[in-house]
Amino acid sequence: MFETFLVQPIYNLFIALVGVVPQGDSGLAIIALTILMRLVLYPVFTASIRTQMGMTAMQSDVELIKEKHKNDKEALAREQVALFKKHKVNPLAGFGALFIQLGVLIALYFALFNKGFPKIDADLLYSFVPVPAAVSTSFFGVLNLLSAHNILLAVIFGLSQYWAIYLTLGRTPINDKDPNKAAVARMQQNMMLYFMPAVMAITSYYFAAAVGVYFVVSNLFSVGQEWIIRKQVQQTTR
Repeated sequence: MFETFLVQPIYNLFIALVGVVPQGDSGLAIIALTILMRLVLYPVFTASIRTQMGMTAMQSDVELIKEKHKNDKEALAREQVALFKKHKVNPLAGFGALFIQLGVLIALYFALFNKGFPKIDADLLYSFVPVPAAVSTSFFGVLNLLSAHNILLAVIFGLSQYWAIYLTLGRTPINDKDPNKAAVARMQQNMMLYFMPAVMAITSYYFAAAVGVYFVVSNLFSVGQEWIIRKQVQQTTR
C-alpha cells in the first residue's frame, strides 16, 4: 500500500520531470519535485504555522483561564476550546504537517535510492509516463547527486536549516514571567537554533547529495512560506 499510494506516484512524477528538464538533469528534477510537493502541501504547512502563531497569541489568555479555573477542569476545557476557535487554532495541525512531511520524505528516498536509479524501473511507470531519453545524475555537470561527503552542500544545508528555524522561533517568543522557566526555555531555543542545524548538516554529509538538495530547497520554500504568512497575518491584524 505504501509503495502503491506514495512511492510509485512520486517515482513517476520524478521520472516525468527528468524527461522534461534540460539534459535529463536529476538535480533540476529534484528541485522541481520538491517545489511541486510543497505547493500541494502548502495548506497543511500554512495551517501548522498559523496554529503556532495563534498559540503564541493566546498564551496570556491561557494562563489567565488556568488560574481562574484551576479547580474546575470542565470549565477550563470549555474556555480553552473557545480560545482555540477565537484564534483559529487547530492543535492537530502541527502533527499533521510533521507526519505528512515524513511520509513524503520516506517515499521520495525509496523512489530515488531503492529503485536502482539512474536505471529506470519501467515496471513502476504509469502507461502515460515515458522512459526519459537522457538521465544525468550530475547536477549542472558539477555535483554528483548519488555521492556523499560534499562539505559545501552540507554547509549550505546547515545555513538554510538555521534560517528556517530562526524564523520558526520568531513565532514563539519567550513570555514566561518566571525567570528560571524563561532561562530553561531560552536554553532550549538556543539548542534548537544552533545544535539542530549543525547535527543535520553533519548528518547530510554522509548521505547522497540528492538528499541535501531536497532539504535545501525545502528549507528555502519554508522561509518563503513563513514570510508570506507573516505578511498576511500583519495585514489582517491592522
